[in-house]
Amino acid sequence: MSWKFNLKPPFSWMVRGDIDGFFGLFIDNLLQLMLIVVLCQTACGFPLAFIVGRILPGAALSILLGNFFYAWQARKLSLKTGRKDVTALPYGINTISLLAFIFLIMAPVYHETGNVDFTWKVGLLACLLSGLFEIGGAFFGDWLKRHTPRAALLSALAGVALTFIAMGFTFQIFSSPIIGLVPMVMILSTYAGRIKLPLGLPGGLVAVTIGVGGAWILKWMGWNFFSVPSEPIQMGFFVPKPVFMDLVKMIWGPIGLTYLSVIFPMALFNVLGSLQNLESAEAAGDKFETRPSLLANGIVGSLAAFLGSPFPTTIYIGHPGWKAMGARYGYSILNGVVIALLCLTGGLTTVLKIIPLEATLGILVWIGIVITAQAFQEVPPKHALAVAFGLIPSLGAWALHLIQTTLRAAGTTLFDSFGKFGSDIYIHGVISLSQGFLLSSMILAAILVFIIDRQFEKAVAWALAATFLSTFGFIHAYILSPAGVENKIIFPGAPDFGVAYFLCTLILIGLYYFKAARNRNLPE
Repeated sequence: MSWKFNLKPPFSWMVRGDIDGFFGLFIDNLLQLMLIVVLCQTACGFPLAFIVGRILPGAALSILLGNFFYAWQARKLSLKTGRKDVTALPYGINTISLLAFIFLIMAPVYHETGNVDFTWKVGLLACLLSGLFEIGGAFFGDWLKRHTPRAALLSALAGVALTFIAMGFTFQIFSSPIIGLVPMVMILSTYAGRIKLPLGLPGGLVAVTIGVGGAWILKWMGWNFFSVPSEPIQMGFFVPKPVFMDLVKMIWGPIGLTYLSVIFPMALFNVLGSLQNLESAEAAGDKFETRPSLLANGIVGSLAAFLGSPFPTTIYIGHPGWKAMGARYGYSILNGVVIALLCLTGGLTTVLKIIPLEATLGILVWIGIVITAQAFQEVPPKHALAVAFGLIPSLGAWALHLIQTTLRAAGTTLFDSFGKFGSDIYIHGVISLSQGFLLSSMILAAILVFIIDRQFEKAVAWALAATFLSTFGFIHAYILSPAGVENKIIFPGAPDFGVAYFLCTLILIGLYYFKAARNRNLPE
């Protein structure tokens, strides 16, 4: 009798594709952390030492724990199904939530009070409430997923991918083509073209290395295509300092209600975004349980607030992109560990001085276009029309972002310029479309799916949902103030849209009865 020992485990924790996936997820997380460092200083007045010593350590542990959980979840699914190609859900700080919490919550508080500590605690409260809302979402997420067409979930996700991810970063790449365009083409060649590089080198690593190396070589030759940040390097070991009692006291105060109009939509955005990401992962072949996925999301997001980070963490967009790279679950572990080390040691301030952003953005553009393509590929061909329709609200939100950014650069605000647009740009329509755009995207796409399928009774249900949500201000409603566009979750929120959606409901009811009568008159 002979014995054979298999020293190589059948389900390895790390494969070659995890290196590529790590670079993609790491750079995405790194960009959010760099935005935190820059925007918290410029918009909220936070000193760099405060960001490095109080905010980043809390963000580090929440990102680390979340990545560990979703890596374990993917490995568990892999062992259960016997598949070796399961990819963990990507995890990190959501870009849109980050910007909303900074510009719609913390920046107004800072400009009103000038108190950095109070501004930070208001952000922590917003993060905590967002996490609690997400925990609640874990218990109705499955129901919502069962009753929502795949086209509605994927089109809303594709809208965010196409606008806030792919377009924004593409602009930045094309503003510095010498150090941005070459790495992007390299990434597209290796990922989309599935080209194997010599020695099995990961495409993402090679692309970023080319971009960073080229940028520094050109800088040494006297061509300054990028500038090194002037902030000083702050190295050390920074331990998170819990703020439990401060948050408990603030929960019972009026501050949470003041910003509920921002907190609730962003929490709902994260819940729906997580559902869409789960749907995206299932379309790519990995079906994860909804409740534990959302529950872990909310718990870790709440923990971030108690540890000092005002930015909720969430399941990331882009699972199919990392799966296409060959990543499994080791990439998630690597990302969590490296990000935590950078945040806990102050290493992020060193990274900011070495790596030009433009050299890394091609990976994010790849993720954006993969998600957009998937939305059309993974639905029945007749539902592609609904996917395209569902992109429109995201385009409206993106247009508003560009308009507001342009006005700020010109030294004015949307509040001061609102009456000057006239019929050149229907600014009221742009703002209305952007408010609750993720919900609007799902609703419009779902209605069109059921119209295409001639299931008018289901289209009626979605039209009634639109009537309710607009009447109570969850979609389309807003208040324009000197601070910017604010949500208006109150009755009546957007009564004109409520009436319009109700009239649409009546039309759909009429079509339902017309179809029923016609079917009765048809010969057997």
